[in-house]
Amino acid sequence: MDLPEEGNNFFSGFVQLTKKGSVKMVYVISKSGKPLMPTQRHGMVRVLLKEKRAKVVEVKPFTIKLLYETTEYVEPVKLGIDSGYKYIGYSAITSTKELASGEVELLEGQKKRIKKKSDYRKLRRGRLRHRKSRFDNRRIDRGWLAPSIKHKLDTHHRFIDNLSKMLPISSITVEIASFDTHKLKNPDVSGKDYQDGEQKGFYNLREYIFHRDNHECQLCKEEKDNKGKKIPNKNLSLQVHHIGFYKGDMSNRPGNLMTLCIKCHVPKGHKKDGKLWGLKGINKSFKAATFMTLIRKRLVIKLNCQYTYGYITKSERIHQGLDKSHYNDAFVIAGGVNQKRANVVNYKQVRRNNRSLEKFYDAKFIDIRTGEKASGGDLSSGRRVRNKNLNEENLRLCRGVKLKKGKRTIRTKRYFYQPNDLVRYNGGIYTVRGTQNKGTYVALRETKKVAKVELLKPYLFRQGLCVI
Repeated sequence: MDLPEEGNNFFSGFVQLTKKGSVKMVYVISKSGKPLMPTQRHGMVRVLLKEKRAKVVEVKPFTIKLLYETTEYVEPVKLGIDSGYKYIGYSAITSTKELASGEVELLEGQKKRIKKKSDYRKLRRGRLRHRKSRFDNRRIDRGWLAPSIKHKLDTHHRFIDNLSKMLPISSITVEIASFDTHKLKNPDVSGKDYQDGEQKGFYNLREYIFHRDNHECQLCKEEKDNKGKKIPNKNLSLQVHHIGFYKGDMSNRPGNLMTLCIKCHVPKGHKKDGKLWGLKGINKSFKAATFMTLIRKRLVIKLNCQYTYGYITKSERIHQGLDKSHYNDAFVIAGGVNQKRANVVNYKQVRRNNRSLEKFYDAKFIDIRTGEKASGGDLSSGRRVRNKNLNEENLRLCRGVKLKKGKRTIRTKRYFYQPNDLVRYNGGIYTVRGTQNKGTYVALRETKKVAKVELLKPYLFRQGLCVI
């Protein structure tokens, strides 16, 4: 990790945090690179840094490396991991106290990013000379995992490796689980009923969704006029809509699909103030359950560790009177009973790079109907597809004064400051929101001002697994 210019002077800020009770443990690495037992002797750490006998290698959590030879005796440290699809709970304990505790929030939307990367690659290859397709040399190895699932599994391994570099971990215990998703949907299923899904007897998913919704738009059927009478559907063409589209859930499970007419299924409805935003599905997603079922054995085999089950963790946590949280579960998984608890340190997985080189910004107009600002997409011509007459009302006629022209921007290189990095500006610490004007200006999240790059100094580069 790249440290700011202040280097070892960060300990003064660390001491201020300890007075507030948010940070107490200092993690220590020997001269040879082996993790030692952490310390709470802040005075000794300050002296070592001042005399150049140690250096700072990590700011959050605060970690130092000794620059002189010392003994490498350590106590046994047990690590408990509460594995999960969205969060990882962790707790490292000795026989007397807890050394580290917290949660890791994993990155979401990996499937969508992989799809976008694939689109970029296809577009680039399509511009080359024609080459005969070569699919015979493609094969899937045994034990293959979907990239989006493998990404989360790899994050588990990466985080545990990072903890192992910071603490002398002697044993690891992981909580695993196996879920019967069919039984979660229908508790009464048994025997040959497992072979009969809810789509049995239908040719495809679209036919089943229309039949389930009685071939009616699920929004129009609830609309009523001023007299309280139901507004007829007018025999409009029907389409299938992803209910969770607004939050990135594009799965094709029936509980995430509904029937809409072409009048309701329009781009404007997908925006935050649209009627398709925030709709609830018929049943919840089982992504997390499927993920845990797939990776439970791989996690244990790769780590060569012990494992336990959720019902054991729950009963022991309730017995100790602990609140439900991922780090409390991890404390129980590690075998914690009466150890002195450590302060919670939470991590968040931050995206490392944005491969999108081009962005489009829509034009802004005054809507003559309301007098308010609207985008060009909201006031479109209403044309949907070329081969079918599904056009809507032409709202271009409602465009008034043009407030802002539409534009497209192209990023030509990777800039020094990336989103979520911390920088010093005007005596304060700010979070980078983005880069403008080909890298000459940087937008900051905590203020509306756009600062010149020359006025900024790096404080902390935040990519990958970062402390919140």
